[in-house]
Amino acid sequence: MTPAVTVIVPGYDVAAYAAEALDSLRAQTRTDWTAILVDDASTDETGALFDAAAADDDRFHVVHHATQRGLGAARNTGLDLVRSPFVGFLDADDRLTPHALERLVGTLTASGSDFALGAYVRLRPDSAGGYTPGIVQPWVAAATDPSRLGTTLDQHPAASGNIVAWSKVSRTDLWHRTGLRFPVGRAYEDQVVAQQMYTRARTFDVIPDVVVEWRERADGSSITQHKGELPVLRDYLEALRGGIAVLDAAGQPRAAASRVQLILAMDLPPLVDLARDHPEDAYRRDVGAFARTLWARADGVALPEPAATAVDAARLW
Repeated sequence: MTPAVTVIVPGYDVAAYAAEALDSLRAQTRTDWTAILVDDASTDETGALFDAAAADDDRFHVVHHATQRGLGAARNTGLDLVRSPFVGFLDADDRLTPHALERLVGTLTASGSDFALGAYVRLRPDSAGGYTPGIVQPWVAAATDPSRLGTTLDQHPAASGNIVAWSKVSRTDLWHRTGLRFPVGRAYEDQVVAQQMYTRARTFDVIPDVVVEWRERADGSSITQHKGELPVLRDYLEALRGGIAVLDAAGQPRAAASRVQLILAMDLPPLVDLARDHPEDAYRRDVGAFARTLWARADGVALPEPAATAVDAARLW
């Protein structure tokens, strides 16, 4: 069977979770897929799990990095090997829902758009020692519900709030035609790439279906759980600024304004909470400078509490 879609699955030291990610691929209702598993020089059994999957199912193909190069580089390695018409991403500690590929690839086939994005939920640790999926959060629903086919940022600026790589399937041609690749050596590497996808695509589709369950690791090792570290904060702020800059450069003021408002409401308040008692003054200064820049662009937009209080505090630092 010729694969319609390639799923790129990067992983570094995720042996505790990788089996679930691979099982979620095996459980897809659409079976004409192939997966490129990129072991980013793991020090645990991740590489062995990937090799075992490939030995058992010829839809899996494994690449081992000799040294750790980061998530962006691992995804780029996979992109260079894609030969199918469509491509998607799955982090090796997350899970696809069973109909994800069927819905995303099917939508693109029907519409002719360059990519499709769906909703996602967070997998949080539960009291039984496992993980339980949550609900679709409002900003995710704003980007993906209701369904829209053949849309653009001009028509649907709220889509810019869906900034993760793994909620999308795209035509492989979009990556080759526009030269899209992930930045290397940066955390939050998909934020800028997502905005580049929106601005370079001819049209895109959105569907309200939950396509991915995104894991918040119980051991606190996810990068999103390390925003209290100054280098991670700086990568995070650079990614947020970079995404807005892409929208500005593409002449998308409504999408840029939508993105700024969402960051003020959702991203900034947790950073302010971390900054209040942070031992490094530089952390507070960076958060404060970022808040002032955003607020200058927000044109007095009304923010709900506690977001407004957080913004006011950060602007004083």
